[in-house]
Amino acid sequence: MHRVKTYREAVVDHSPGLVEAEFVEVPAKCHWQLSVCHRHALRDRVLALQTDVANLPRRRYHPVVRPLRYTINVTLDGCCDHRAISPNEDLDGHAVENLEQADALLFGRVIYEMMEAAFRPTAGTEARPDLMEPFARTIDAAKKYVVSSTLDQVDWNAELVRGDLGTAVQQLKRGSGKGLLVGGVKLPLALAELGLIDEYEFVVHPTLAGHGPTLFAGLSKPIDLRLVSRLEFGSGAVAMRYEPRR
Repeated sequence: MHRVKTYREAVVDHSPGLVEAEFVEVPAKCHWQLSVCHRHALRDRVLALQTDVANLPRRRYHPVVRPLRYTINVTLDGCCDHRAISPNEDLDGHAVENLEQADALLFGRVIYEMMEAAFRPTAGTEARPDLMEPFARTIDAAKKYVVSSTLDQVDWNAELVRGDLGTAVQQLKRGSGKGLLVGGVKLPLALAELGLIDEYEFVVHPTLAGHGPTLFAGLSKPIDLRLVSRLEFGSGAVAMRYEPRR
């Protein structure tokens, strides 16, 4: 018997794993001398296989993307005002680790200007605790992207992001790397609405603020999350990381 490759096997050669190979076996001495009936049957079989292959689901290939992570400090009663939370060495060390695990930072105008005023070496002379120096050095060196339609320029190792938010952030996420880190309140809300945040970290502090603002106020629909890690600090704060359920 001589093995004759069929259309389906030819497809398999170019799309491994798509379908299983099939063969039509005919006598070796007469496979070039098939009867008209056999030729018609073989032709019908090939046409049927062509139809089968055309109806198979297309493989979906996802381009490599950098994850977009969101981290925020919050009190037990849900306040995300940074002034309601006292810094400590453990938490500042954790914040530095988050910065170091990102290729770049993504800020809105308000957070960018607040961080620049507090941590840019040329900004002001107001003293800050020594424990915040590692964070200050790390954020000063980090690449930053600033989403703003009102700023004309940014120059703290930063670049303005303009145009459609979803398109711009998807472009930033394309390519390999450690990831992007976003902070703040309003910009993450918009990114969550667009389904662009890949990881949420809430560092919950054992403090009751008695006031707002709160996170994700005005979110149009619930987002179900899955807990992926939990880290407790000596202060009683707990860092919990979640991923969206896709």
